[in-house]
Amino acid sequence: MLKQITAIIILSIVIILGMAYAQQGLQFIVTSHDWISEQLKQVFSVGMAGNLIRELIALLVMPVVVGLVPSLIYWLIKRHWFPYFMELIWIIWLVQTSALVMTYKA
Repeated sequence: MLKQITAIIILSIVIILGMAYAQQGLQFIVTSHDWISEQLKQVFSVGMAGNLIRELIALLVMPVVVGLVPSLIYWLIKRHWFPYFMELIWIIWLVQTSALVMTYKA
């Protein structure tokens, strides 16, 4: 319990000190999502179902691609699957979704 409290305090201080870098990172995530979504507009129709599929794919591509990079590096070194692959994808997905929700305009 004490380790977790210490870790969250230290991570909070790091985020406060690196707020500009964190903001740039979140902006990059949102920009990448928007770019993927724009590229998929050429493939999917403009209807309700097409928009839903396009947004779903755009939301899932980024975490999977970012999660595959360390997984492939790990596989090249150890020759077996990265043990925290899905956890990494979930973390990236949660960060991306939070950034998208904060920048959403109806």
